[in-house]
Amino acid sequence: MSAADEAKDFLSNYDGKNIRIMEVCGTHTHEIFKDGIRQILSPKINLISGPGCPVCVTPADFIDEAVMLALEKHCTITTFGDLVRVPGSEKSLADARAEGAKVKVVYAPSDALDYAAANPDEDVVFLSVGFETTVPSECLTVQQAIEKKITNYSLLTANKTMPGAYMAMRNATDAFLYPGHVHAIIGTSICEKLRDEYGISGVCAGFTPAELLVALALEVRGLEKGEPFFLNAYPRVVKAEGSPKAVELTQKYMEQVDALWRGIGEIKDSGLALREEYASFDARRKYSLPHITGRDNPACRCGEVLQGKCLSKDCPLFGKACTPEHPVGACMVSSEGACSAYYLYGRDL
Repeated sequence: MSAADEAKDFLSNYDGKNIRIMEVCGTHTHEIFKDGIRQILSPKINLISGPGCPVCVTPADFIDEAVMLALEKHCTITTFGDLVRVPGSEKSLADARAEGAKVKVVYAPSDALDYAAANPDEDVVFLSVGFETTVPSECLTVQQAIEKKITNYSLLTANKTMPGAYMAMRNATDAFLYPGHVHAIIGTSICEKLRDEYGISGVCAGFTPAELLVALALEVRGLEKGEPFFLNAYPRVVKAEGSPKAVELTQKYMEQVDALWRGIGEIKDSGLALREEYASFDARRKYSLPHITGRDNPACRCGEVLQGKCLSKDCPLFGKACTPEHPVGACMVSSEGACSAYYLYGRDL
């Protein structure tokens, strides 16, 4: 019997205490749903989809800023596709595009820089969202813009870092399923610190069905022992030291700031913004954007879903007013969102 088969058998037949495990990675959320892993778990194992989708936790005021840049400052907005339909306080970037704004979908930050270089008469802004995995490539575009003297390019930042989220969510779960790609960048020392100083447990996991099953079995076995633990179940990619060069690049161009997470609130030192010496590439400062206080749809329960306080199907809008074709909340828009995953794969759970 393979390790994955043994893990599947153990997870299906587990009959110990009720436990909660939070995955804080949108890709984990979708893979767990898509692979049918939730269906084989013992009813005593409760999986919670946490705030691991960068689009889902991007606040409404960020979308409002992007819309202002597009419609009032006449900038060309370059962005990953998921952000186009995320609702702001009054409209989305899709709405702004329908009103004549220039919104261009790109597949990498380098595409946005290339577009700026090829169109020097346009003011190009890249919407810089995501966790530690994407930040180095966004910083690299600033470095290359400086080297190539491209002055019509800037970032509107809403980048987040995971350690603050772990601390904020620690009381909502018994253990975390740590995102393998994040810890491939930042390493595992933070997981060990959380274990040793705060009693927070977790397992770093890969993304295949076998890797997820083994990681979840390790979580449950660790929780059975009753002592804080950390295990790296993705050693082929995640190393203790992470990626020092990626971390160094991020620290050169970005600094920690307090950040607002949609539906959750402000988490101290959980965001990243360009340092003062790179202010000419910071769209907020470059275009003198005013402070904006965003407003979420009061009927949307994305924030509660992200905190594990309710399931997607508990929201009165889910599957009715809010669908992937006509999303009300960010969790339904993103391909990594918990509501999108639940809608596509889990409505019978």
